[in-house]
Amino acid sequence: MKKLRTAFAENIAAAPEQGCAVSVWQTGQELCSLCGGEARPHTPWQQHTLVPIYSATKAAAAACLLQALYDCCRGPELEVGALWPRFPLPHCTIGQLLSHQCGLAALAEPAPLVDLEQCRAVIERSTPLWQPPLHGYHPQTFGPMIDILMLELTGQRVSDYWEERVRRPLGLEFYIGHLPQEQYDHVAHLRTARMVGSMPRTPFYRAYFDATTPVHRAFNSIVGFNTAREMNTPAAWQSGSPAKGGVASARGLAMFYQALLGLLPDSPFAPDVAEWMQTPQCSGHDLTLLQHTAFTCGAMCEPAEFFPHGGFGHAGAGGSLGFCSPATGLSFAYVMGSMELGNLPGERVTRLLATL
Repeated sequence: MKKLRTAFAENIAAAPEQGCAVSVWQTGQELCSLCGGEARPHTPWQQHTLVPIYSATKAAAAACLLQALYDCCRGPELEVGALWPRFPLPHCTIGQLLSHQCGLAALAEPAPLVDLEQCRAVIERSTPLWQPPLHGYHPQTFGPMIDILMLELTGQRVSDYWEERVRRPLGLEFYIGHLPQEQYDHVAHLRTARMVGSMPRTPFYRAYFDATTPVHRAFNSIVGFNTAREMNTPAAWQSGSPAKGGVASARGLAMFYQALLGLLPDSPFAPDVAEWMQTPQCSGHDLTLLQHTAFTCGAMCEPAEFFPHGGFGHAGAGGSLGFCSPATGLSFAYVMGSMELGNLPGERVTRLLATL
C-alpha cells in the first residue's frame, strides 16, 4: 500500500482543494484508508465524510434486485414481462436489462425522477432503439426500471430494501435515501469539473451536446438532480434513485463490495448474486457512450484498467469508482468532491489503480 499512499499524496499536493478519499479492503479487513483536501470550503475531508457517488450506486441497486430474485428462487434469466407486462420489450430478460441491452436509454419524452409512476408510463410509451445483443449505457432510465421491478417483486423500492436488508444490518456508510438529518453536515459539496481549453472533440461529446441525438436524450430523459448544484441538496440525498442517488464514504462503498463477495459477517448476499454480477453479459461498441464497454448484471467490467485483477464494479460521474476482484478478495473505492469531466474515472483515480 506504500505506492498507493504516495500516489494519493501526489494527487492532494497537486490540487489541495480537491477533497477525496480512498479505501482498500481484502478478505474482510481494511488495508488502507486515506483522505485529504476539503469536503467543503475550509472543512477538511475526513474518513467518515459522505458524498454523492452518482452511478456508482447502480451496482448496489442491481445487487438488491438480484438478491430479491434469488429469494424468490428466480434469477436474471427471468423475462421482464413476467413482472412488468407492459414493458416495451417484455421478452428481454432481467439480466439483459441490467446489462443495458433493452434499448430504452432515451425515452419518447422526459419524465421527472421524483415521480416513479410517470416514469413508468413514459417508459411504457417508448420504443426501444435497439434490442439484445446490442447494448448502450442507460445512465438515467436504469433507476426507475430497477425500482419498478423491485416494487413488482417485493412491494418495496430499492431504497427501502437496501436500508432494511443491507445498510442498516451491516452499518454501512452508504445511503440510498434514508440519510439521517444529523448526517447532512457530513456530506461533502460537489464542485463541477473545470474546463481547460475547448471541449474534447470526440463523437460522444459531439452527440452529447446535440439535443437531437439519442445520446443527449439518454442523459436527459429523466429530469431532476442533473447538476452538481442540485446534487448538493437534501432532496437529492433523499431521492433514493437506484441510478444515482447513493451517498457514501469511500469506506462504505468498499465495504459494500466486501459484503457482496461474502467477506463480511452477516452479509445478506447469496454467492449466486456475486456470480451473476461478475459474469459478462455483453461486450462491444456502446451505443450511448460511443466507445467499447462491457457489462455484467448491473456492473461494468471494462475498460480493464478500471477493474484490475478480473474485477467488476461501477464508476460514477466526476470520477468516483467502486469495484471488487473475486479472485483476490480485494475491493477498492474512491470518492471525490471536485468532479472531473467524463463518465469514466480520470487521471486521479487511474494513478491510484496503477499501484494495486
